[in-house]
Amino acid sequence: MAGVALVTGAGSGIGRASALALLADGWRVALIGRRGAALEQTAAQAGAGDRALALPCDVSDAAAVEAAFTATVDRFGRLDMLFNNAGTNVAARPIDELSIDEWDTVISVNLHGAFLCARAAFARMRGQDPQGGRIINNGSISAHVPRPGSVPYTVSKHAITGLTRSLSLDGRPFNIACGQIDIGNAASAMTERMAVGMPQADGSTRPEPCMDVNHVGQAVVQMANLPLETNVQFITIMATAMPFIGRG
Repeated sequence: MAGVALVTGAGSGIGRASALALLADGWRVALIGRRGAALEQTAAQAGAGDRALALPCDVSDAAAVEAAFTATVDRFGRLDMLFNNAGTNVAARPIDELSIDEWDTVISVNLHGAFLCARAAFARMRGQDPQGGRIINNGSISAHVPRPGSVPYTVSKHAITGLTRSLSLDGRPFNIACGQIDIGNAASAMTERMAVGMPQADGSTRPEPCMDVNHVGQAVVQMANLPLETNVQFITIMATAMPFIGRG
Protein backbone atom coordinates (compact mmCIF):
# COMPACT_ATOMS: atom_id res chain seq x y z
CA MET A 1 0.00 0.00 0.00
CA ALA A 2 2.27 2.79 -1.18
CA GLY A 3 1.02 6.14 0.04
CA VAL A 4 2.48 9.33 1.50
CA ALA A 5 4.95 9.07 4.38
CA LEU A 6 6.89 11.58 6.44
CA VAL A 7 10.15 10.44 8.05
CA THR A 8 11.89 12.53 10.71
CA GLY A 9 15.64 12.29 11.13
CA ALA A 10 15.84 11.26 7.47
CA GLY A 11 19.32 12.64 6.85
CA SER A 12 21.24 9.71 8.33
CA GLY A 13 21.12 6.36 10.10
CA ILE A 14 17.78 4.71 10.79
CA GLY A 15 15.80 7.59 9.29
CA ARG A 16 17.72 7.52 6.01
CA ALA A 17 17.51 3.72 5.75
CA SER A 18 13.77 3.80 6.41
CA ALA A 19 13.14 6.61 3.94
CA LEU A 20 15.11 4.78 1.26
CA ALA A 21 13.18 1.57 1.92
CA LEU A 22 9.84 3.39 1.67
CA LEU A 23 10.85 5.15 -1.55
CA ALA A 24 12.03 1.85 -3.03
CA ASP A 25 8.61 0.42 -2.18
CA GLY A 26 6.85 3.17 -4.13
CA TRP A 27 5.91 5.56 -1.33
CA ARG A 28 6.06 9.32 -1.69
CA VAL A 29 8.18 10.52 1.22
CA ALA A 30 8.77 13.85 2.94
CA LEU A 31 12.26 13.87 4.43
CA ILE A 32 12.55 15.87 7.66
CA GLY A 33 15.79 16.76 9.47
CA ARG A 34 17.96 19.64 10.57
CA ARG A 35 20.56 19.37 7.80
CA GLY A 36 19.25 20.22 4.38
CA ALA A 37 22.31 18.88 2.56
CA ALA A 38 21.97 15.49 4.25
CA LEU A 39 18.29 15.31 3.28
CA GLU A 40 19.18 16.09 -0.32
CA GLN A 41 21.75 13.27 -0.21
CA THR A 42 19.04 10.87 0.97
CA ALA A 43 16.77 12.00 -1.87
CA ALA A 44 19.57 11.67 -4.43
CA GLN A 45 20.53 8.24 -3.15
CA ALA A 46 16.94 7.09 -3.58
CA GLY A 47 16.75 8.29 -7.17
CA ALA A 48 13.04 8.76 -6.62
CA GLY A 49 12.65 12.08 -8.41
CA ASP A 50 9.64 14.09 -7.29
CA ARG A 51 8.47 11.31 -4.93
CA ALA A 52 11.02 12.60 -2.37
CA LEU A 53 10.62 16.00 -0.73
CA ALA A 54 13.45 17.37 1.43
CA LEU A 55 12.20 19.69 4.19
CA PRO A 56 14.84 21.02 6.62
CA CYS A 57 13.17 21.25 10.02
CA ASP A 58 14.04 21.29 13.71
CA VAL A 59 11.47 18.93 15.21
CA SER A 60 11.65 20.74 18.57
CA ASP A 61 10.37 23.96 16.91
CA ALA A 62 6.56 23.91 16.84
CA ALA A 63 6.23 26.45 14.02
CA ALA A 64 8.80 24.62 11.88
CA VAL A 65 7.01 21.30 12.40
CA GLU A 66 3.65 22.77 11.38
CA ALA A 67 5.23 24.32 8.29
CA ALA A 68 6.84 21.01 7.27
CA PHE A 69 3.62 19.02 7.63
CA THR A 70 1.67 21.67 5.73
CA ALA A 71 4.27 21.58 2.93
CA THR A 72 3.98 17.79 2.78
CA VAL A 73 0.22 17.83 2.36
CA ASP A 74 0.40 20.73 -0.08
CA ARG A 75 2.81 18.71 -2.22
CA PHE A 76 1.35 15.20 -1.96
CA GLY A 77 -2.29 15.83 -1.06
CA ARG A 78 -2.46 13.83 2.19
CA LEU A 79 -0.41 12.01 4.84
CA ASP A 80 -0.72 8.26 5.35
CA MET A 81 2.21 7.49 7.64
CA LEU A 82 4.59 9.23 10.04
CA PHE A 83 7.81 7.54 11.11
CA ASN A 84 8.52 9.53 14.27
CA ASN A 85 12.22 8.75 14.38
CA ALA A 86 14.35 11.85 15.05
CA GLY A 87 16.51 11.52 18.15
CA THR A 88 19.68 12.60 19.84
CA ASN A 89 21.79 11.68 22.87
CA VAL A 90 24.60 12.95 25.08
CA ALA A 91 27.63 11.24 26.60
CA ALA A 92 26.89 8.69 29.31
CA ARG A 93 27.28 9.97 32.86
CA PRO A 94 25.55 9.74 36.27
CA ILE A 95 22.61 12.07 36.82
CA ASP A 96 24.50 14.43 39.14
CA GLU A 97 27.13 15.02 36.44
CA LEU A 98 24.49 15.75 33.81
CA SER A 99 23.98 19.41 32.94
CA ILE A 100 20.52 20.91 32.63
CA ASP A 101 21.36 21.90 29.04
CA GLU A 102 22.18 18.28 28.20
CA TRP A 103 18.88 17.11 29.70
CA ASP A 104 16.99 19.79 27.77
CA THR A 105 18.75 18.89 24.51
CA VAL A 106 17.69 15.24 24.63
CA ILE A 107 14.16 15.82 25.91
CA SER A 108 13.46 18.63 23.44
CA VAL A 109 14.21 16.39 20.45
CA ASN A 110 13.35 12.89 21.62
CA LEU A 111 10.15 13.69 23.50
CA HIS A 112 8.94 17.22 22.74
CA GLY A 113 9.81 16.81 19.07
CA ALA A 114 8.06 13.44 18.89
CA PHE A 115 4.98 14.99 20.51
CA LEU A 116 4.94 17.90 18.04
CA CYS A 117 5.26 15.59 15.03
CA ALA A 118 2.64 13.16 16.31
CA ARG A 119 0.29 16.06 17.01
CA ALA A 120 0.76 17.47 13.50
CA ALA A 121 0.32 14.05 11.87
CA PHE A 122 -2.77 13.22 13.94
CA ALA A 123 -4.45 16.48 12.89
CA ARG A 124 -3.83 15.85 9.19
CA MET A 125 -4.90 12.21 9.37
CA ARG A 126 -8.06 13.07 11.32
CA GLY A 127 -9.04 15.83 8.92
CA GLN A 128 -8.37 14.21 5.56
CA ASP A 129 -10.67 12.21 3.31
CA PRO A 130 -10.49 9.26 3.46
CA GLN A 131 -9.76 9.69 7.12
CA GLY A 132 -6.93 7.93 8.94
CA GLY A 133 -3.31 6.96 8.79
CA ARG A 134 -0.50 5.34 10.77
CA ILE A 135 2.07 6.70 13.22
CA ILE A 136 5.17 4.61 13.95
CA ASN A 137 7.26 5.79 16.89
CA ASN A 138 10.93 4.89 17.32
CA GLY A 139 11.12 3.66 20.88
CA SER A 140 14.57 2.00 21.06
CA ILE A 141 15.67 -0.84 23.31
CA SER A 142 15.96 1.89 25.96
CA ALA A 143 12.16 2.01 26.06
CA HIS A 144 12.52 -1.28 27.98
CA VAL A 145 15.86 -1.21 29.84
CA PRO A 146 18.48 1.49 30.43
CA ARG A 147 22.15 1.54 29.72
CA PRO A 148 24.44 2.86 32.47
CA GLY A 149 24.46 6.65 32.66
CA SER A 150 21.57 7.16 30.24
CA VAL A 151 18.97 9.07 32.27
CA PRO A 152 17.77 11.60 29.65
CA TYR A 153 17.70 9.14 26.75
CA THR A 154 16.03 6.36 28.74
CA VAL A 155 13.44 8.71 30.23
CA SER A 156 12.61 10.05 26.77
CA LYS A 157 12.20 6.57 25.30
CA HIS A 158 10.09 5.26 28.17
CA ALA A 159 7.87 8.30 27.55
CA ILE A 160 7.58 7.37 23.86
CA THR A 161 5.91 4.13 24.93
CA GLY A 162 3.30 6.19 26.77
CA LEU A 163 2.82 8.32 23.67
CA THR A 164 2.37 5.20 21.54
CA ARG A 165 -0.21 3.69 23.86
CA SER A 166 -2.17 6.94 24.18
CA LEU A 167 -2.21 7.55 20.42
CA SER A 168 -3.29 3.97 19.80
CA LEU A 169 -6.32 4.56 21.99
CA ASP A 170 -7.13 8.13 20.95
CA GLY A 171 -6.70 7.33 17.26
CA ARG A 172 -9.33 4.57 17.13
CA PRO A 173 -12.33 6.83 16.40
CA PHE A 174 -10.44 8.41 13.50
CA ASN A 175 -8.92 5.28 11.88
CA ILE A 176 -5.44 6.28 13.06
CA ALA A 177 -3.21 3.34 14.06
CA CYS A 178 -0.09 3.79 16.14
CA GLY A 179 2.74 1.32 16.73
CA GLN A 180 6.29 1.36 18.03
CA ILE A 181 9.53 -0.08 16.75
CA ASP A 182 12.18 -0.70 19.40
CA ILE A 183 15.62 -0.93 17.82
CA GLY A 184 18.83 -2.29 19.27
CA ASN A 185 22.31 -1.69 17.86
CA ALA A 186 21.53 -0.81 14.25
CA ALA A 187 24.83 0.19 12.66
CA SER A 188 24.98 3.97 12.15
CA ALA A 189 27.11 6.96 13.11
CA MET A 190 25.46 6.90 16.56
CA THR A 191 26.58 3.29 17.16
CA GLU A 192 30.16 3.39 15.83
CA ARG A 193 31.53 3.44 19.37
CA MET A 194 29.86 0.09 20.10
CA ALA A 195 32.57 -1.70 18.13
CA VAL A 196 35.17 -0.17 20.46
CA GLY A 197 33.37 -0.74 23.74
CA MET A 198 30.24 0.21 25.65
CA PRO A 199 29.77 0.45 29.44
CA GLN A 200 27.99 -2.59 30.84
CA ALA A 201 25.86 -2.98 33.95
CA ASP A 202 28.62 -4.93 35.72
CA GLY A 203 31.03 -1.99 35.36
CA SER A 204 33.01 -3.46 32.47
CA THR A 205 33.39 -2.03 28.97
CA ARG A 206 32.90 -4.42 26.08
CA PRO A 207 32.29 -4.24 22.33
CA GLU A 208 28.76 -5.05 21.19
CA PRO A 209 27.52 -6.58 17.92
CA CYS A 210 25.49 -4.44 15.53
CA MET A 211 23.05 -5.25 12.74
CA ASP A 212 22.53 -3.83 9.27
CA VAL A 213 20.45 -0.66 9.55
CA ASN A 214 18.66 -1.58 6.31
CA HIS A 215 16.87 -4.36 8.16
CA VAL A 216 15.22 -1.67 10.27
CA GLY A 217 14.05 0.07 7.10
CA GLN A 218 12.50 -3.17 5.88
CA ALA A 219 10.68 -3.61 9.20
CA VAL A 220 9.28 -0.07 8.98
CA VAL A 221 7.99 -0.77 5.46
CA GLN A 222 6.34 -3.97 6.67
CA MET A 223 4.55 -2.08 9.45
CA ALA A 224 3.60 0.77 7.10
CA ASN A 225 2.09 -1.51 4.48
CA LEU A 226 -0.46 -3.15 6.76
CA PRO A 227 -4.11 -2.16 6.25
CA LEU A 228 -5.32 0.21 8.97
CA GLU A 229 -7.53 -2.46 10.52
CA THR A 230 -4.30 -4.30 11.42
CA ASN A 231 -1.54 -2.92 13.62
CA VAL A 232 1.88 -4.00 14.87
CA GLN A 233 1.61 -2.49 18.34
CA PHE A 234 5.22 -3.14 19.37
CA ILE A 235 8.10 -4.74 17.52
CA THR A 236 11.67 -5.24 18.73
CA ILE A 237 14.41 -5.59 16.12
CA MET A 238 17.98 -5.97 17.33
CA ALA A 239 21.38 -7.44 16.74
CA THR A 240 20.85 -11.05 17.79
CA ALA A 241 23.77 -11.27 20.22
CA MET A 242 23.57 -7.77 21.75
CA PRO A 243 23.20 -7.54 25.54
CA PHE A 244 19.45 -7.03 25.86
CA ILE A 245 18.06 -10.45 26.75
CA GLY A 246 20.03 -11.08 29.91
CA ARG A 247 21.29 -7.49 30.14
CA GLY A 248 22.63 -6.77 33.62
